Amino acid sequence: MPESDPARELRVGLVQMCSGRDVARNLRDAEALIREAASGGATYVQTPEATNLMELDRQRLFAVSEPESGNASLARFSDLARDLAIWLHLGSLVIKDSPTKLANRSYVIAPSGEVTARYDKIHMFDVDLPNGDVYRESTNYAPGDQAVVAALPWGGLGLSVCYDLRFPYLYRALAHAGASFLAVPAAFTRLTGEAHWVTLLRARAIEAQCFVFAAAQGGLHEHGRETFGHSLVVSPWGQVLAEGGVQPSVIFADVDLAMVRDVRARVPSLQHDRTFDVAPVGKAAEKVDP
Repeated sequence: MPESDPARELRVGLVQMCSGRDVARNLRDAEALIREAASGGATYVQTPEATNLMELDRQRLFAVSEPESGNASLARFSDLARDLAIWLHLGSLVIKDSPTKLANRSYVIAPSGEVTARYDKIHMFDVDLPNGDVYRESTNYAPGDQAVVAALPWGGLGLSVCYDLRFPYLYRALAHAGASFLAVPAAFTRLTGEAHWVTLLRARAIEAQCFVFAAAQGGLHEHGRETFGHSLVVSPWGQVLAEGGVQPSVIFADVDLAMVRDVRARVPSLQHDRTFDVAPVGKAAEKVDP
């Protein structure tokens, strides 16, 4: 019987959390769930946005955040990836980038423990919600300015974080840059999650013709924010392959790597993109007589 090729077999494990203000406790919770994912056979494990810290208060945020250099959380997760021999994708860590700004930064860590890709969340969640909640992510965080496709043994992984999900051009660009998988680790609010989370993830999968892996925060957090949970794995055809609930957990999906190629052959829309101009509002296009 021929031996299996690990580079052509992908079992995904998505870690769903309810991170709080205590970094040490968050790391313990994340480690336990990552180990559960590895024990379940996952070779790629993703954690949600803000794995190490969920906090809105600026003073508390800056008091406990660390720069990347010498970051204890990152070092611990690098050791864990090496110990478990997995590809570990930290959905994001809160990183002190300067005295006045933080970064919402994703890390892809190889089984060697080496960080092979970084991505800073590009789109900032600044919004006044109908329920009275106000979010000003840009007050504390500096936005990224570089889209990233990480190289995995199974194909390219397009990186994004949470609110990026609402900007389809990002995922189209990632697909054109070689992504077969899209990562959307998140901490979606319950209100917007109930309305849009599943629909947007399925839409991004269909538009970019990629698998989507979206590990989520879920539940009521210490600072009072409630997140939606429902971590998802979606196929390039838009099928939900696995979905979590609200509680901390791990969900698994076995990915058919041939499906990206097959879907793109059936609907070759990525080959048909065109550039075009947009006429200003109210200006009729000139009619040219034949």
